[in-house]
Amino acid sequence: MHIPNPEELRSRREVLGLRQTELARRAGISQSMVARIEAGSVDPRVSTLNKIIVVLNSAEPKKITAAQIMHAPVLSVSPQASISQAVEIFEKNNISQLPVIERGIPAGCISEAVIVKAIEQQRLHKTHTFMVREFMEPGFPTVPPDMDVETVVNILQQNHAVLVVEGRIVKGVITKHDLISLIM
Repeated sequence: MHIPNPEELRSRREVLGLRQTELARRAGISQSMVARIEAGSVDPRVSTLNKIIVVLNSAEPKKITAAQIMHAPVLSVSPQASISQAVEIFEKNNISQLPVIERGIPAGCISEAVIVKAIEQQRLHKTHTFMVREFMEPGFPTVPPDMDVETVVNILQQNHAVLVVEGRIVKGVITKHDLISLIM
């Protein structure tokens, strides 16, 4: 078992953003005792040192998971939905893409860009009802609810959204906007 020296205790306290008074209050000891321990002018009892270590360990930042930052319910369309239904959802929610989900399971995605491209190529005509499945693209990446936020950030650098999936069922979605609000 490693017993931290005074400099290690002080350094760890500072990294965690704790003041001596806060550490002392949480550990149930005096601030002057913390100062003397960190200065190396007193050798603390094992019980006192243990109290300080417990406080420092509990002050460690908790791992943020995908489940904590996802939002639900997920706006989506089914492969059988019409393109006009997808466009309506885009406009109503001021978004440009949607996951395509069938019975809770991700099947792909549909975006305004694909629809505009189809119009430009004259593949979409008002006289015919087109279905999402005809213009669906590969889906968004998926992560489990307990995935750490750092991994999600890395995935979002290359993708517009990440679906949070438990088993095979979509539970939530994370977008770049969600990460910005996490930082703010």
